[in-house]
Amino acid sequence: MGRLRPFLGLRQREYSREFHALQSITFELRKGETAGIIGRNGSGKSTLLQIICGTLTPTDGSVEVNGRVAALLELGSGFNPEFTGRENVYMNGAILGLSEAEIDSKFASIHAFSEIGDFIERPVKTYSSGMMVRLAFAVIAHVNADILVIDEALSVGDAFFVQKCMRFLRKFMETGTVLFVSHDTGAVVNLCNQAVWLEAGKLVAQGHPKEISEAYLQKQYESMQEVVIKQTSAHHVQPPDRMDTVLSPAVRDMRTDIINNSDLRNDIEVFSFDERASGFGAGGAKVVQALLTDQHNAPLSWIVGGEVVCLHVEVSAVTKLSRPIVGFIVRDRLGQALFGDNTYISHKDRPVAVPAGDRLSARFTFQMPRLPRGDYTLSLAVADGTQLEHTQHCWLHDALSFKSHSTSVTTGLVGVPVQEIILERR
Repeated sequence: MGRLRPFLGLRQREYSREFHALQSITFELRKGETAGIIGRNGSGKSTLLQIICGTLTPTDGSVEVNGRVAALLELGSGFNPEFTGRENVYMNGAILGLSEAEIDSKFASIHAFSEIGDFIERPVKTYSSGMMVRLAFAVIAHVNADILVIDEALSVGDAFFVQKCMRFLRKFMETGTVLFVSHDTGAVVNLCNQAVWLEAGKLVAQGHPKEISEAYLQKQYESMQEVVIKQTSAHHVQPPDRMDTVLSPAVRDMRTDIINNSDLRNDIEVFSFDERASGFGAGGAKVVQALLTDQHNAPLSWIVGGEVVCLHVEVSAVTKLSRPIVGFIVRDRLGQALFGDNTYISHKDRPVAVPAGDRLSARFTFQMPRLPRGDYTLSLAVADGTQLEHTQHCWLHDALSFKSHSTSVTTGLVGVPVQEIILERR
């Protein structure tokens, strides 16, 4: 009856209103570039990809795409659940512009890449979500596309297959164009030339992945503050003033003496705390100093990778902190998180309350991993509450920086202590 009212001329309330999934989005992605689209659920990310791929038609504006597009959008989209995997390969290949002869020549490779075995002859409706992604990705990896469009598909599946897909993507990125949606800002910083941030269907910002990701992270924390404060305000904790943590001795790498007496010694130059570092937070606490020292608290301007160091963080409480948490995270120049920790677990049963105006000191003692040559930064954070429910009072991006000048690391993001290596002739 409600839908008939407008046609009958009856007075009515407003029963519906227009909703625009996207509004005034404009950006350009050139050949060979990789763009990551970030934003909260409902921001219009998937809709944008579907418009670019042609599965949705915009009600206004236009999209210009030059080249063959291969897309991996919603899980199972483009598959007929009643068809077998083999039949879906041929159907999807045809949709993507391949002839039957081309699919014939590529089928064995597609099947091998998917790693689904005999399931290739079974209906897709019997597949797990991981198997469906395997087959879908295997198809788009073999269609000689110019542009790849991916919507969070790689969040499904085991680590080995995801690594396999990432190797393909990195190779494809050398010449092709990639557009993907991800909630992992680390992946966006690591993989992309640019980032596009959407919010409520609108373009908030576009630019350098690290800068856009940091701004997005700040906005996320700011939007959570109201809820978090309400959730934690009922806690009235009166903890003791201090709690000591027992630390286990670090493992010693058997090659330390050999490495440290050669040009492979991991010499890491440490720069001073940057009090002007960009950041965000509710402002109830402020990091006033951070430095790295040896185990005798002597400040270090150089560190040897593999040795034990202490990170000291001094915090000024602007407001009362009932359950303060101090943490850090180390990233490489691409923004990839290498390692980090915080004080929550070691002090969750006996938190250290700090009145407004007092200072809080945190110390982390750990074995510095051996780092490949390059630049690194250390970000700091101070919160009040628990791991899941807290107020983020202070977050400083790149508060400390250091540079690895020489290293014995040949593979991987970091080098870890190896207790024993044996090579024997049998």
